[in-house]
Amino acid sequence: MPFTAWLCVWCSPLFVTWNKQSRRGQRLRGCIGTLEPRHLHTALRDYALTSALRDRRFEPVSHREVASLSCKVSMLCAFEQASSWMDWTVGIHGLIIDFFVARCQRSATFLPEVAGHERWTREETIDSLIAKAGYVGPVTPALRASLTVTRYQSSAASLTYDQYCAAAQPAAARVQPAGGMTVTVPA
Repeated sequence: MPFTAWLCVWCSPLFVTWNKQSRRGQRLRGCIGTLEPRHLHTALRDYALTSALRDRRFEPVSHREVASLSCKVSMLCAFEQASSWMDWTVGIHGLIIDFFVARCQRSATFLPEVAGHERWTREETIDSLIAKAGYVGPVTPALRASLTVTRYQSSAASLTYDQYCAAAQPAAARVQPAGGMTVTVPA
């Protein structure tokens, strides 16, 4: 099956993450996705735009930033119920937690790479995820034990803007001016 046809039929939960490269390293600029399977040909477009322009934690990505961005797509798989809040491995599993507090349901997720990137322990990860779900009270052993935890894995690929330009344009049609922006010259 041709690649474009495969994109039209394949469904997967996914997240799209934008990072900006600067002298101080990478900085998150947006990360939004879905835990429900979606057709890739529409989900990639929809979540690339949504995470770049509508992640409420950040200002929308501007045109000036595009050349310093990288985009990562994480396709999520292997969802399974954890036997406890400790039944997962840092750097391997992403997490979804669900819990009720004062008759209010709360939930949140972290992608598999978050805990390792932050250098968190399992307990620190769970406590951060509880806070991400909007809970502001004390995190007790009883609260942790009450969590419903779903663990999952992901397969991720990333591309910088320069890599995208190199892949998208024939080599003979690319010119690199002094400003660093790739310009397409009609062939």
